[in-house]
Amino acid sequence: MSEPRFHVLLGPDGAGKSSVMRRLAKTLPGWRLVSTDSAFVAPEHALIPRLRRDLHDQLLPGLGTAYSVDFLASVLQTAVVHLRDQVRDRDPRVPVLMDSYYYKILAKCRLAGVRDSRMYSWWRSFPQPSGVVFLDVSPRAAWHRRGDGTRLNALEFDGEDGDWADFERYQTNLRKLLLEEVRDVPVTMLREQPDADRAAEAVRAVLEVPSA
Repeated sequence: MSEPRFHVLLGPDGAGKSSVMRRLAKTLPGWRLVSTDSAFVAPEHALIPRLRRDLHDQLLPGLGTAYSVDFLASVLQTAVVHLRDQVRDRDPRVPVLMDSYYYKILAKCRLAGVRDSRMYSWWRSFPQPSGVVFLDVSPRAAWHRRGDGTRLNALEFDGEDGDWADFERYQTNLRKLLLEEVRDVPVTMLREQPDADRAAEAVRAVLEVPSA
């Protein structure tokens, strides 16, 4: 039996993937969109967005004090396995576009200092997409989209201050690791788009879906 076929939308922080996914949800008839964002999670999987909220509201503020990076990886793995399950159990007749898959979580775990190579090897053994659409963005544009640094979380910058230099360094390294993780998968690079509507149209073109 062949592996399920699906596409992944990937990009650094601030690339606009969530906004693009919400727009595509209205303009990709016949496609299934998969994400850990609550807008795309079925009611029977309500635990997933709840864990995501708890991670941002409770775990990340205590990272390095109340919680270790290994604990962080353990919580993030729930999202990784959930996304894997959505690929494994899907209807093969329905095309899927997935937000980030395990690639971004793995890259962020590496940047956080998680060294569990066995966990990474397991994630990398999951079904691979037929293509990745990489929505690129410059660190400067991403910084502005994050309110000039006022809306950052601890997994979006290096160091402790979260200033521009910390953000730029982290995002540069994140982009490098993301591209490293998908080096064996067909990748279509989309240059930075001026707004989410045009980014969504660019993604539609890659997926060869006519405009509505």
